[in-house]
Amino acid sequence: MISTRDKDKIKILRGIIEGIIIAGLLVILIRAFLDFGKYEPYDKNDNTIVTGEDNGFLGISYLAVDRSGSETMIGTKRLQEQLEALYRNGYVTITQDDIINYYNNGMALPKKAMFLMFEDGRTDTSIFAGKIMEKYNYIGTMLSYGDRLKNRDKKFLKGNDLISLKKSTFWELGTNGYRLSYINVFDRYSNYLGELSSLEYYDVKPYLDRDYNQYLMDYIRDGNFIPKESYLQMTNRIKKDYQLMEDTYTEEIGEVPKLYALMHANTGSFANNEKVSSVNETCIKDLFTMNFNREGYSLNNRKNDIYDLTRMQPQSYWYPNHLLMRIKDDAKTDIDFVEGDLKRKKDWDVIRGAAEFRQSVIALTSESESNGLLRLKDSMDYQNFKLSVILKGNKLGTQSIIMRADQELKRYLSVKLQNNHIYIDENGKRLFELDLDEFDGVKKQSIDENKQEALRTEYEVYKKNSSFGKVTNMDRQSKVIEDRAKTIEEGADEYVSPIQIQEAGSRKLTVFLKNDKISLSIDGREAVKDLALTGKSAGFVYLESAWGEYGYSQRNIADDVYDGVFENLNITNIDDSSEVLYDNQLHGLEKGKFYISNTWSSILNWFIKTL
Repeated sequence: MISTRDKDKIKILRGIIEGIIIAGLLVILIRAFLDFGKYEPYDKNDNTIVTGEDNGFLGISYLAVDRSGSETMIGTKRLQEQLEALYRNGYVTITQDDIINYYNNGMALPKKAMFLMFEDGRTDTSIFAGKIMEKYNYIGTMLSYGDRLKNRDKKFLKGNDLISLKKSTFWELGTNGYRLSYINVFDRYSNYLGELSSLEYYDVKPYLDRDYNQYLMDYIRDGNFIPKESYLQMTNRIKKDYQLMEDTYTEEIGEVPKLYALMHANTGSFANNEKVSSVNETCIKDLFTMNFNREGYSLNNRKNDIYDLTRMQPQSYWYPNHLLMRIKDDAKTDIDFVEGDLKRKKDWDVIRGAAEFRQSVIALTSESESNGLLRLKDSMDYQNFKLSVILKGNKLGTQSIIMRADQELKRYLSVKLQNNHIYIDENGKRLFELDLDEFDGVKKQSIDENKQEALRTEYEVYKKNSSFGKVTNMDRQSKVIEDRAKTIEEGADEYVSPIQIQEAGSRKLTVFLKNDKISLSIDGREAVKDLALTGKSAGFVYLESAWGEYGYSQRNIADDVYDGVFENLNITNIDDSSEVLYDNQLHGLEKGKFYISNTWSSILNWFIKTL
């Protein structure tokens, strides 16, 4: 039995241990939240940096940063990986004044110059991105919306916050405009929704395609696309927005930023309509020194105008080689790709693309508008085996396991996961196809049912948001909602939901290959058993990643690079499971370290989010 004295000792010891843990967490948090360094500009007299060779500069812009990341917000770990990859390739950041002097005064830029931006003016971006930029001595521009500088939402930086950022020396200031809102919005069924705030837009976004304009891009129009405002009214509305921008920034931070990023970009001018474009152009050039007018591509050079600059927006799911591949294609420059664990890499020949080996993951990045291809060394005699792997690349794209192949890939057997379908091909002939939504038993909707669901959601948003009430046909739509939609079983056409570019995927495939038969299980469930093959010759194992189609998305206009993600790849003799042919799984101490690291990261994420 433990005495009272011993219990007191245990309490004291436990208190000391808890104190040490809390103190350690506080140190980590303080280091994560505060900047202690000072940005040092690149040496303009160093001829190894400023060589006199004019390569222009890259425009790289992140939407937002979060510690753990999300579909739209890049996590700190992935941001650090991407910036480190740029740093190791010799890229240095330039300032707004550098860009001004480059275009207006002919000043030379570093051979590898990069202009870094962060959009939306979020508090978490300033916290998490700042420490990473400090590590690599990078300076970035924080873009914000004017109407968010005064609101009470703590997610967004206020005027005093922006002033403090600028004083830190690692930040400059810019603006995305006064507001983020939408006009002339139609859903995918051509129902007119009118004018939406950003919150209203996100509520109905699942039912929209790309039939809308940003607030400054066009006349405000009715459901027949006829302008609801005269030329003078349109001009006054747009000028008022710029005036609000000028007044707000002057009041909150003492000046209007030099840099503007017009939302949305890629119109070919300064709006979708010629007359609106002319008004925007006048206002932009009166108020700002430069404008990022386009997105999707990263390279700017003297062929650009300082008011027609372009930026690339790296996504939260990009591996660092994805970013580097896009830069290689845009800038037509040599790139040193991230290879990762060289001990794991030595088992493979990189035929095309770029491959990173990290723990149990092989991230295979395709070339632009092409594919990535790896060949497993010493696998030319692989004939009968069991292969298991988890494919974690995004749904929209192609990840293939190619088996029994010759070096020219004229003879092969492949299991392909493409756009949420499974295909088995042999020497160019399709043997098997499976829709994974059907395999999962996903309930299918008719077009009528999806249309009614869209109307119901839109009507609910209309009822709770006054600005949505400008749409005159909403009361009429409420009556349509009461009607019963026709189902697929009743003969209605099926609604096929488009796969979004950012949709994450994760499928465990297990292939059983013996003589002239192949079987396949997906996520532990049998998909096909003893499918007949025409051949049974041994051959190499390849991994392939491919985009498969030209990518288009409003968030990332032209992304033609794809990351195939192959996790826990394991190949064993099908007749003797103890004979391991290849194994990229984690084991022993390495597995333990990985588990501890992930657990610790989860604890920190919880601690930070619950502060």
